[in-house]
Amino acid sequence: MELISKYGIYALGFFAQSIFGARLIVQLLISEKKGKVVSPTIFWQLSLLASFLFLIYGIIRNDFVIILGQTLSYFIYIRNLQLKNNWKAIPLMLRTILFALPFIALACITIFAKGKLDQIFSNTDLTNPIVFMGAIGQLMLNFRFIYQWYYSEKQNDSILPLGFWVISSMASVMILTYATYRIDPVLLVAQSMGIVVYLRNIFIFFKAKRVLAQ
Repeated sequence: MELISKYGIYALGFFAQSIFGARLIVQLLISEKKGKVVSPTIFWQLSLLASFLFLIYGIIRNDFVIILGQTLSYFIYIRNLQLKNNWKAIPLMLRTILFALPFIALACITIFAKGKLDQIFSNTDLTNPIVFMGAIGQLMLNFRFIYQWYYSEKQNDSILPLGFWVISSMASVMILTYATYRIDPVLLVAQSMGIVVYLRNIFIFFKAKRVLAQ
């Protein structure tokens, strides 16, 4: 049963990461087609779904790095849907549920899972340089959305700027190191695929810039 439970948890993580991966593939395909880096609405819709599922995965795995990262980014995804004028298209009841989901999940930790918070923090030794690197990498992955959010607010539109992809690439390398140490196949697969998309978007950005300069 323990083995089934373990692989069930990994299945949840892989499912969440497959959705994260799908958003990147869709974004990249649309960007390739348009010849410039774009921020499609479906990118943010898939991000929101995957973020909640990966938050649950982080809670089950007692992984503070994942919990912190997904809690921060979840609401930035909602804000981007607002900037894309898509959020209000979602029924009010569903919007309310979506907004409350992270709070409900975190509340369940403290109310129903006795000792869960102790397990999470005892499992997070930030004095270990690799764990600390993983935490910084995860924070960078979420900082990129804070940066993206700030940039988008200035433009009054949802945009994925060059800095977003540069930060993504740097953070991905750090998390790959952390995932190797934690023997986390979910993070290993996700970041190995992700870094390819990040670098490709950087290439598309400069290619589009050269075309405009001609």
